[in-house]
Amino acid sequence: MAGYRGNNGGMQNLMMQAKKMQEEMEKTAALLDDWEIVGTAAGEAVVVYMNAKKIINGIELDESIVDPTDVEMLEDLIMAAINDGYAKAEKVYEEKMGQYGNMGGLGGLL
Repeated sequence: MAGYRGNNGGMQNLMMQAKKMQEEMEKTAALLDDWEIVGTAAGEAVVVYMNAKKIINGIELDESIVDPTDVEMLEDLIMAAINDGYAKAEKVYEEKMGQYGNMGGLGGLL
């Protein structure tokens, strides 16, 4: 292989691009921590607050739906609000992080 020269510059450029993408992905992931998602049920009688990473930060209940004789209905409404929030959070997450695909760690390169 006389005269062969490796393309180190190309590999370094690739690594710099990968590092930049990793940094952008980390900034976007941090943004998702602060993104407020609101899930609702029963015409906003049940409201669930979470971030775009599906971490629940709070729940509000309108006292008109609190019936001590029908706890199961209240449980169902809370679950519906959580699921509504999760669906919204998933949409935001995919919109913001989908561009990175499976970049997390670049398969061990970074």
